[in-house]
Amino acid sequence: MSGGEERDGVSLTNLDQPLLAGDNATKRDLVDYLDTIGDRLVRVLTDRPLSVVRILRGQAPFMQKNVPKYTPSWVRTVMLWAESSQREVAYALCNDRRTLLWFANQRAVEYHPTLALAEGLHHPTHLVLDLDPPDGDAFAPVVGAARLVRQALADLDLVGAVKTSGAKGLHVFVPLDEQATTEEAAAATRAIAVRAERLDPALATTAFIREDRGGKVFLDSTRAGGATVVAAYSPRLRPGVPVSFPVGWDDLDRITPGDFTLRTAPGLLGDDDPWAAHMPEPQRLSTELVEEGRAIPVARVQAMHEGKRRARARREGR
Repeated sequence: MSGGEERDGVSLTNLDQPLLAGDNATKRDLVDYLDTIGDRLVRVLTDRPLSVVRILRGQAPFMQKNVPKYTPSWVRTVMLWAESSQREVAYALCNDRRTLLWFANQRAVEYHPTLALAEGLHHPTHLVLDLDPPDGDAFAPVVGAARLVRQALADLDLVGAVKTSGAKGLHVFVPLDEQATTEEAAAATRAIAVRAERLDPALATTAFIREDRGGKVFLDSTRAGGATVVAAYSPRLRPGVPVSFPVGWDDLDRITPGDFTLRTAPGLLGDDDPWAAHMPEPQRLSTELVEEGRAIPVARVQAMHEGKRRARARREGR
């Protein structure tokens, strides 16, 4: 085992191995990055059921929810029912440096926590708008769409924080007080997305089916319920190993997602935690906004029915 060492009681192995095929990042780069920014990432992950994306040598990346049998006893877990597999799953709670280092040694690159705490799964702490660019790498339209979301929030006396997704898009997070239920947060997210779309329908769309988006930025309102969102400061399994990075609203025109990587992010952060600094205080959703959202179909469900309708029409030659 090459490059072995120990940190915080965790044995780290094969540190000199490449992290991704065709990329010069190593497993040591991943471990060092997570250890350097770890306190900030742990603050985001603490007490939230965690899914991770791992990449093992010679295998395709995979998302891991259920912790493996060899997980150390000191890694805290919580048992939750998983609808997809129809069984209870042991999710990890990454609440300390030691656990984060253990995940790093498991070649866990991406960190996807739930939007609710383990002890309050029916009351999300945030609602999220996920802004996906049209095909290609153009980032300016995504910035424009983020400003639509910001304006839609301001019209409702709400404020949010923004970060890069670590891919090509942006995430807008709106912190909620403890009153909002999962269903209410989901409804409010739909309403905010539709309001933002109305501000500039030539730029942004809420169309869930890709072929219906017409080259516009997709305002994804489906990050609700049991959905997860990649954490601020989490690396992504992409060439160059970019990271999801907090950005000030006034800085959006001066950055690109590629500015923030495994190697550059620590120097840009210094001792700061911009995600904590930018995050507003928890806010209450108005009854009117929730009712507005309840009248809007759930995008994923609507798309499923529309897909079936189109498939049926093709079979019938219409």
